[in-house]
Amino acid sequence: MAENHAQNKAKLISETRRRFEAEYVTDKSDKYDARDVERLQQDDNWVESYLSWRHNIVDETLKMLDESFQWRKEISVNDLNESSIPRWLLEIGVIYLHGYDKEGNKLFWIRVKYHVKDQKTISDKKKLIAFWLERYAKRENGKPVTVMFDLSETGINSIDMDFVRFIINCFKVYYPKYLSKIVIFDMPWLMNAAFKIVKTWLGPEAVSLLKFTSKNEVQDYVSVEYLPPHMGGTDPFKYSYPPLVDDDFQTPLCENGPITSEDETSSKEDIESDGKETLETISNEEQTPLLKKINPTESTSKAEENEKVDSKMRAFKKPLSVFKGPLLHISPAEELYFGSTESGEKKTLIVLTNVTKNIVAFKVRTTAPEKYRVKPSNSSCDPGASVDIVVSPHGGLTVSAQDRFLIMAAEMEQSSGTGPAELTQFWKEVPRNKVMEHRLRCHTVESSKPNTLTLKDNAFNMSDKTSEDICLQLSRLLESNRKLEDQVQRCIWFQQLLLSLTMLLLAFVTSFFYLLYS
Repeated sequence: MAENHAQNKAKLISETRRRFEAEYVTDKSDKYDARDVERLQQDDNWVESYLSWRHNIVDETLKMLDESFQWRKEISVNDLNESSIPRWLLEIGVIYLHGYDKEGNKLFWIRVKYHVKDQKTISDKKKLIAFWLERYAKRENGKPVTVMFDLSETGINSIDMDFVRFIINCFKVYYPKYLSKIVIFDMPWLMNAAFKIVKTWLGPEAVSLLKFTSKNEVQDYVSVEYLPPHMGGTDPFKYSYPPLVDDDFQTPLCENGPITSEDETSSKEDIESDGKETLETISNEEQTPLLKKINPTESTSKAEENEKVDSKMRAFKKPLSVFKGPLLHISPAEELYFGSTESGEKKTLIVLTNVTKNIVAFKVRTTAPEKYRVKPSNSSCDPGASVDIVVSPHGGLTVSAQDRFLIMAAEMEQSSGTGPAELTQFWKEVPRNKVMEHRLRCHTVESSKPNTLTLKDNAFNMSDKTSEDICLQLSRLLESNRKLEDQVQRCIWFQQLLLSLTMLLLAFVTSFFYLLYS
């Protein structure tokens, strides 16, 4: 079954490429950016994203590709960078990427109160949307985003249906499969009519992705750690520019720390080593611990320790999926799988393979540096060699689907040294466009042996939890109904007022003409 599905998918991708080249590109190549046409022939995931959005109907997919590619050339998407956007627009913070929802999707923030409808700036604002989406798409190929429409403190001047329609089109046509959901926060009742129009633009399938929320409901989709205080969250993040807001990847806690099993107590040497490394990380997060001189006795004990470590690492399941980058092949390709506490296999492994003819420097960063130990986190890999990186949660902290890891890699010249000082200097000087980046999500594999006591406790508390959930849902439903009734009453009152004013105006006009011609 899976083989048939893969074969059918490959046939559809091949047919789409062939027909697009024959029916759209031939004699009309100036309509599109040559880089997009080339990418279509090479990137299966890109073709598949258009196909799946059009339910694998090739004719509809071709029309969508034509519209999307023309737009990409018109707005010069492939050439968009920071200098393409007016600085004041980047500084104001109306649009940016930051944080993750509860499903691990990136949050795409649109702070509507900072947007003022203005025909003079609408083109630049559309470029800003395209800039952020293209930047994200290149880094996180195919991973969806959750759009956060923050309508708090929004006035009538911020209502811009043309801009909203452009955002909808971005996800319907230009970036298919990138939309997880649209969370609309604190929508004023005045905008109800506007969003009824938005629903027609989205289409019946995407309407279910609209989530209207207040301070209470928004936490159903995003945890408090990624919500600002005005949404009831605890995120201390404050937007500022420069530099561009990114994922805020940082050096992991106790980088290059010792590998010890969870049930073993750290030896005095391990504790001292951790302390030294922590201090060094604070003073210079890019610096790795200096190598110590060792005598033959220490060398023997070190070899035995390394043998133990190697045996532990061999016990890990080698990742099967592989991301094939220009400098490194990285396995796993997308997700780091951590065992649960019950399984006792909480560590995971990242395998890097150098596919170049030069030494490749690499470093590992994470969005939750206080949670993880990574060994090694800043080192180098010889041509054709592989390096195993062990990642383990620190201090009993829980792995979250919202956590991310970033692998950064860059080629070094043959004459370059690979010691800690040389690596630190190398990362300071290497140009940004020479650095390969790849991101990994985190995933916890639950234990296959359920805990009997936990099951009993769950059964005991089932009725209480169910009743609490029902009560909570009922209270939310009643609150929604009350708000709806208030809105209906306001609409009725407004309609009556308009009717009264219309009748008065009609009476005045009638009287005027009666007096004029009598």
